[in-house]
Amino acid sequence: MNINEWAKSEFDDINLGDKRLSDRLVKIADHFVGSPESPINKACGKWSEAKAAYRFFQNDNINYSDIINHHALKTSERSENESLVLAIQDTTYFNYTSHPKTTGLGILSRFTGKYKKEILTKGLYMHTTMAVNANGVPLGLLNQKISAREIRSAEENKKRNHNNLPIEEKESIRWLDSMKESTSILSGKGIKKVVTIADREADIYDLFLLADNIQTHYVIRAGHDRKINKTAIHSEISGEFLWQYMRKSEIKGQLRIKVPAMESQRKRTAKCDVKVGKVKILPSRSYKGAKLTAKELTVYAIQVVEQEPPEGCVRIEWMLYTNLAVLNFDEAVEKINWYCLRWKIEVYFKVIKSGFHVENCRLESADRLIRYLALISIVAWKVYWLTLAPRVLSRLPTSDIYNEAEWKVLFVTFNPSSTIPQIPPPLNIVTIWIARLGGFLARKNDGLPGITHVWRGLQKLCDMTAGFQAYRKICG
Repeated sequence: MNINEWAKSEFDDINLGDKRLSDRLVKIADHFVGSPESPINKACGKWSEAKAAYRFFQNDNINYSDIINHHALKTSERSENESLVLAIQDTTYFNYTSHPKTTGLGILSRFTGKYKKEILTKGLYMHTTMAVNANGVPLGLLNQKISAREIRSAEENKKRNHNNLPIEEKESIRWLDSMKESTSILSGKGIKKVVTIADREADIYDLFLLADNIQTHYVIRAGHDRKINKTAIHSEISGEFLWQYMRKSEIKGQLRIKVPAMESQRKRTAKCDVKVGKVKILPSRSYKGAKLTAKELTVYAIQVVEQEPPEGCVRIEWMLYTNLAVLNFDEAVEKINWYCLRWKIEVYFKVIKSGFHVENCRLESADRLIRYLALISIVAWKVYWLTLAPRVLSRLPTSDIYNEAEWKVLFVTFNPSSTIPQIPPPLNIVTIWIARLGGFLARKNDGLPGITHVWRGLQKLCDMTAGFQAYRKICG
């Protein structure tokens, strides 16, 4: 695949302490992007290449954050002069409980079983911030932390009393660190607006306070019904609860939201009422941050509520916070559309887990797995980009992505009776052909291909191109 040119460009000046390690990084990325569903040995093809890849991940001198930080700089370059960059944050977890020989893993969850007092699931967690432009095209990663939780007993966790800890001692600090670092790396790039997008877990007063202090923006879904418009942190009688306040607000307009089919409900278009409110928030009475830095923050609340959902369907109800002014229906819809793009990072995690089957990897230690996951994260972004970019970058030349052998193999496969043209077909056509290799039927009402068909098609294209090139060598 011509992706090797991308890998060289992405990691051309990375400093891993040894030029040979940088070269090996490019080769491994090249192998992985052409074989999304393959384990390391199969993706690399030859034992010598696989052995070199294993040695790369075993090398304790390689810090995974060096790989991520270098990619983040490239992402910031791709973001230059964008009118809007959405910095979408989320966390995913990798379960390696079935790999008992793997050392250094943390506890993901603990529960009591029928025949066992305590059952632990072990693995790693990954917190990622991905840059997405106004068209929904992923530009790359801005920040990533991969780690194993510290293993503590249930008794130790009870004594620790999580609610009484300051944010700096909680795992939740990852949301603040990611906002700070992603905002910093995008500063000075000519971007008109950078907005952090996150789900309910990021509903943290300290995060809102940080955004105010560093003058950045956010759209975050409310996770709990906090008390608003209080006159002081410890006031008992002032203020009211958010949902109660919004219930009294006037409806600004009605919005139609397309809801995809899920296991529990069918595809539908939901009719939703939209309300807007300007509110004041203070930290809770149990706030453990520095009281002198705590202050009243003005934010806008946007409520989206589906009216009369079909029987058996879960009602859509979102409450969003933003520190951007929302004065009318159109401005509310803009922020809602931004929040809808948060789903991009969920699909991206699907590429990592289902596309690259990373939870099947047996590298036998957490440190090795972390280096592996860091590189796979970048390659998975590229595979995701290959799916979405042709939808909006219609003028991007096919030759910038796929080499001559690849597009000609595709052309002959789907146009067996036609003469091969001198100029490559448009990129969107080539992408559909790749998806058809992966099982996409391309019927009239099938719409655009999804990521699953594309990554499976890439795997087949890699094999077909390799066979074609081997045949050409045999024939001279």
